[in-house]
Amino acid sequence: MIVIVDDRNLVTDAFRSSFDREGIPAAGFSAGDFEGWVEAAASEDVMAINGFLIGQCNRPDLLARIIKRRSAAAIIAMKDHKTLASTLELFAIGVDDVISKPCHVREILARIEAIARRVSIERNRPTDASAAIRIFRDGRDPIVCEEPLSLPRRELRILEFLVTNQSRRVTKSQIFNSVYGLFDQEIDENVIESHISKLRRRLRSRLGYDPIDSKRHLGYRLVGSAKADQDSGSLDVAAAF
Repeated sequence: MIVIVDDRNLVTDAFRSSFDREGIPAAGFSAGDFEGWVEAAASEDVMAINGFLIGQCNRPDLLARIIKRRSAAAIIAMKDHKTLASTLELFAIGVDDVISKPCHVREILARIEAIARRVSIERNRPTDASAAIRIFRDGRDPIVCEEPLSLPRRELRILEFLVTNQSRRVTKSQIFNSVYGLFDQEIDENVIESHISKLRRRLRSRLGYDPIDSKRHLGYRLVGSAKADQDSGSLDVAAAF
């Protein structure tokens, strides 16, 4: 999920529509509304956000500090007209990247993925499973065991979320929020169980083992083949979350 912060409704609405066409849930806020929301939001909800886009607002430095306290997701500043001075200032306040408009959302997604990949390398040691799976977040099929694997859109988003959070367990609610958005009340989050079941079958067929480990009340995470073999006798409780 992507959050766009800009005091112009025209901008947030346009980006939301563009991300929606790519199958990416997005939410738009004015700076004031966002500050109030992100300070009070549950950690589980904030974790579902893959990237923050900060556009026109009075205090981008304040927003960047608030985001950094709550999330490790990418912060990308958007400028109508970039200058060297404004770009350096934005990097100084803590944003991860600066783009100028117009910018295609696929490029933005690729930049978010590049930032997330660097953070993952710094913080986590990749698992056997994540080493065998490459994701791109720009519409391309993932590479699994050196070959592209075509996935339906929702299963692809789930796989991307699991790879991004490879070092921790994630709950069904967190996956749902990432795939469908924090504010979609029309879809039952239990649909995630069906998506994960189908994704597991596709990955198992390619990898030769089930790379999605599930634990009651704890959630899901990617595992390597050794861990999968160790847990092969345990009950599959994916539907219990």
